[in-house]
Formats: sequence, structure tokens, C-alpha cells
Amino acid sequence: MNKDLKASAPTDSEIVLGILNNSEVVLKRLYTTYFPMILQLIINNNGDEDDAKDIYQEAIIVLYNKIKGGDFELNSKLKTYIYSVCRRLWLKRLSQMNRYGGDIRDFEEHLPVEEEVESHSDRDIQFGKMESALQQLGEPCKTIMEDFYIKNRSMQEICERFGYTNADNAKTQKYKCLQRLKKLFFQQK
Repeated sequence: MNKDLKASAPTDSEIVLGILNNSEVVLKRLYTTYFPMILQLIINNNGDEDDAKDIYQEAIIVLYNKIKGGDFELNSKLKTYIYSVCRRLWLKRLSQMNRYGGDIRDFEEHLPVEEEVESHSDRDIQFGKMESALQQLGEPCKTIMEDFYIKNRSMQEICERFGYTNADNAKTQKYKCLQRLKKLFFQQK
């Protein structure tokens, strides 16, 4: 691993693979990469650096256990996932502090987590519908959609992979597939 890679933020896949392979280097990079963001979140919401360290540690444990348990599915950037887990953990901690004299309503305007949880739930439902629509789409459309939108392959690569005469023909086919996918998606209840 070169020095530039060590200094840069690890990619989401590097982190997942690093955790699966018990890489201490990746875990250290994970800790240093996203902690400042969490520190800012906690300090801005009546916490201190020790609180931030505790919350961040708990979030990394959640991430680690989910990845190791095999039930980890990332539907956003890992940074967003970690931030979301930390926010939920901090809100839970603030709620527990409420039993000892604080008022959680003081934090609602600063930590509107309930709305975000609902929007994440709605988004998860939409992702489920999209996955179902993709499964119903059939080949070659399913692979064309995945190649273009998920794997970021160019129309030229798709053209060569599927044997179209030129990239414009591949683009036309992608458009037709996209229309079919939209129809399948919006037919679902």
C-alpha cells in the first residue's frame, strides 16, 4: 500500500473487505477518516469529545458486527451510514439523559432524526421496489441497466459486451429497457 493511499479516505469497498479480512490498517483509517465529522455532530448537540469517542466506537462496533454477521447491505455511502448510526445512538443517549433531568425536546430541532428515519424507510421501500422491478425486467435489459447505472460502464463498453453495431444502438436499447423498468416499477403496489 503506498503512502498516498494510507493518507486518503478508504473507499467503502476497502473498508468492508478490510473488516472481513481483519485488517487493522483499514480499521485505523476508518477511525481517523470519519471521526471529525462525528465529533462535530456531538459537540454541536451538547456533547463533548469523550461522548463523541463513545458514540463513534459504538457505531463502528455496529458496522463491524453487521459486516461480520453477513447481513450488511449498504444502500448509501458508508459515510452516510456511519453518520446516521451515530445520530441515532446520540439521540438515544440524549433520551436516556432525559430520565435524569434533561428535556429531549430541546434537541429535536437540532437532531430531526425521526424524519430522517422515515425518509430512510421510504427510500428502503423504493429500493425494494426497484430491485423487484429489475428482477422482473429480464435479460439483456437487467444487465444493461446494472452495467450503466450501477457499474458505470460506458455505452461503448455495453455496445461491445452485447454485440450492438454501435453505441447509439446500445443507447436506444438502454432507453427502451429504462422505459420497461419504469413501467414495472410504477405498476407495483
